[in-house]
Formats: sequence, C-alpha cells, structure tokens
Amino acid sequence: MSRTDESTRVTTSDQARRPRRRRGPLRITLVVALTVLLLGTAGLGWIYLKLNGNIDTFGADGLSKDRPAGSTKGENVLVIGSDTRTDGNSALGGGDKGDIGRSDTAFLLHVYADHRHAVAVSIPRDTLVTLPPCKLPDGKWTRTRPNTMFNEAYSVGQTAKGNPACTQNTVEKLTGLRVDHTVVIDFKGFAALTRVVGGVKVCLPQDVYEKDLNPNRATRGGLLFKKGEQKLSGQRALDYVRIRHGIGDGSDIGRIKRQQAFVAGLVKKVKSDGLTPTGLLPLADAATKSLTVDPGLGTAKRLISFAMSLKNIDLHDTKFATIPWRYQGERVAIVQPDADQLWAALKADRTLDGTDAGGKKGGQTTAAATARSTAGQVSGDGIDVAVYNGTTTRGLASRAATALTEHGFTVTRTANAVDRDRAGTVIEYGAGLRTRAQTVARLFPGAELKSVPGAGLDVVLGRTYTTTGSTSASPTSTPTAVPTSVARDARSADDDVCSNLSYG
Repeated sequence: MSRTDESTRVTTSDQARRPRRRRGPLRITLVVALTVLLLGTAGLGWIYLKLNGNIDTFGADGLSKDRPAGSTKGENVLVIGSDTRTDGNSALGGGDKGDIGRSDTAFLLHVYADHRHAVAVSIPRDTLVTLPPCKLPDGKWTRTRPNTMFNEAYSVGQTAKGNPACTQNTVEKLTGLRVDHTVVIDFKGFAALTRVVGGVKVCLPQDVYEKDLNPNRATRGGLLFKKGEQKLSGQRALDYVRIRHGIGDGSDIGRIKRQQAFVAGLVKKVKSDGLTPTGLLPLADAATKSLTVDPGLGTAKRLISFAMSLKNIDLHDTKFATIPWRYQGERVAIVQPDADQLWAALKADRTLDGTDAGGKKGGQTTAAATARSTAGQVSGDGIDVAVYNGTTTRGLASRAATALTEHGFTVTRTANAVDRDRAGTVIEYGAGLRTRAQTVARLFPGAELKSVPGAGLDVVLGRTYTTTGSTSASPTSTPTAVPTSVARDARSADDDVCSNLSYG
C-alpha cells in the first residue's frame, strides 16, 4: 500500500424562433461516429429497403485523377458538416433559400486496422491550404488555388448542395492520405438526431445570450442557455454547436473543441441507452435522411456493412484532435513539420499514444512494444509524481524514477510500498489529477488508474513492470509518432463533459 493507500440542469424552454444570421456556421465533428454507432448492431436487414430510399450520393466524376495510393492499414472517412440552404435547412439557421451550400466544419476520421481505435482530426474552416483542380457543373476543371481558406473548397461551383468531391480532393492533397469514403450531414439531420436520442448533456461555463449566437444584434437579447450542465436537443442543440462569441476566447478553434465534446456526448448517450430493433429505426432513419455519401456507401447494405465493422470501438479509444495550427492574422496556418508527422502516424496506423493499432489481430501489442513506441513523445513537464516499489525486486523504484525524469517528470519520492506483493502497476491520483495520471500511464503500459483520497500522484509498481523494464527510448526511434501537441490537446469520447472545452 502506498502513501495514498493509507489516506483514508438547468434548461431553458424553447422560445419563439429567433432571427438567424444569413451565414450561421455549422460545427458537427464526429457525426460519422454517431452514425456508425446507430447502425452498428446485428439484425438490420429488415430496414435496408427503407433506408435505401433515404440516402443521396454525389458523383465520383468530380474526384481527382491524381489520388494518393490506397492503404492496407485502416480506413479514412471524410465527414463534412454542411449548412446547405435547401430542403428546409434555412429555417434552422442555414441561411437564405437559393444560396450556395457551404461547409464550415470538416474532419478526417481515421479508423485503425484493428477496428478498436479511431481518431477524428478536425480541419478548421479558415485554414489556409492549396485547393487542387476541382470539377465545375459545366464539366470544366478549376486551376490550383494556393493560400485559400479550406472551407471554400465545398463552395466551388456555387451550387446549392455544395461540392463534396472538391473538399475530398483538397483533403487528399493536404494529407497525402487516400479518403476511402466521404459523408455529408446537414442542419436538419443534426437537429433530428439529437431529438431522437432524447437530448445530449452539455456544460456551459457561463450564461449565454442571443448576441453570443449572433454578434450582429444591437442588444444582448434573451437568455439562450444558463450556466452549468444541461441537456439539449433539436434547435437548441444546433444553437449550442454554432455559438462562437461569448464563450472562451471566441475563436473558431475554441468552438471546435466544444463541438467535439458535444458529439462525444452524443455518441456516449447512444451507447449508454443501448439499441433495440424498436429504437433503431428512428435513429437510422434520421441519420440517413440527412446524409449525402460517396457511391461506395450509396446503399444501406454498404453503409451498414461499414458501420458493423466499427461496432467494437470503445469510447475511450475514440479520440478527437485538431490539425496542428497557429494563427496567421485572422486566418489559421498549418504548423509543419507537425502536421506531416500526424499524417505519417495515421498512415502507419499509430494511435495518439504511439501504439501500433494495425500490426496484430485485435490491435494488441506487447507492453514492451507499447512502451518503446510511446516513450519518445511523452512530456512530463510540470508533473510531480512519487514512485513506490510494490514488489520484492530491488531497485525497481529507482529504475522507474529514471525513466520518468528522462521525460521531464519531477519525481518527489522513491520508496517501498507497504504491500510488496503487487501483480500489476497502479497509478493513484487525487482530485483533479486524472489527466496527469493518464500522461504518466503512457510510460507504464497496462497500468491501472485509480482515484484515491488526497492530492498526490503516485506510481505503485507491480511485478508486470519487472518484465517490461525501463520505458526509455529516443524520440527518433518512432519516426511516425504523433506530435506531442496533438496528443496533449486531444480528448476521448468518455472524457468529462465539462473538461477541455476551449482554448480561452
């Protein structure tokens, strides 16, 4: 036993429809993961016919002829949030009827080969990228457009439904990864999904008013959301994911983080409720009615087959991240070489913690291999930790302390634990220290995280550590490691709803 072992919604009612900005941005990250969970259950053949009538596809003739090679490691799915003005979306804040379709959010979902891990990488709408040639409605192709905002790709051709093929071309040019499938979802579909699941829990750091949703208002307007945790659905859920001003630093990047938290809550709600044949049809119906997909997913059978292959992805192993970025005036610039390192890691099927999720069946690797792949990217700067030897093997605490200090941790104490017969390593953490404990755990593969009374952070070593040894490794030993900044700022689908909501 270590030192720590010895220590002993408010919701507001829907109001009359408020005036909407002409160009309300839609931020729906990881909606594809929701769709996967909605459809990823057995015995769905009976709804194929109904769902087939819901699904729209876009033509493959607009895809580039110069695409990256396919990969045998994992799959890449591009998800686009569209604020198209057609089919009733303008009434929900999508803008004026007849206006062109726009995309204000997009992410690339990488599903690892083990089908137990997934990561969604958001690409901010204002990111400056190179738009490759894209097909116009008259059959002609545009010229390459460098230094252009990413969201302009979807509007190429100025059509009401947008240009998902151009966005796909742009993502492939940007990442060097082949996009296996593309999925577009609109305002109406998002609102319907949140209603069907009975609402999603969110967390507001402060009261939010109408002016926060529409900064062009002359006055503060009415109260939209009260401070604290609450459950939202339909129009109110849509208002929440569109809010930018008045929360955090007011940036688009900060809003992306809150939207990632929202969709994580949506996925968590669906999983916690469970799916039955009775409940499945309205969920799948709502999802497919609002999807536009590539021809490869153009039937219910194909869509469900893809979804079924992802049903074993755990909430904790569903990650949300953002492309490495920095501000460039009012725009967002991509940080290199970090971004290219991220794409290389995904291509090699490396998870955010450095694990190879494509090398073995089920995605399992040995503890030693995990330690070697993880060590080069862990930073313990600012984290204090004590180390206790829970075995009879001499020098174990000193060996672990050396590994920790090599990665920037401050080791405050090494000693023998009261219990010297520990089988596995346990990382014990006090109130508010779970995130730091998770960082420590990356150097101790297989360790159990345990919340205990007190305010400290302790590693209690078990016999499994004697077989894995030190986790030291040089950063150059894992050239496909995910940049530390990306891993540090990422969230899991099971994170607390109030955590990591903004940069501001």
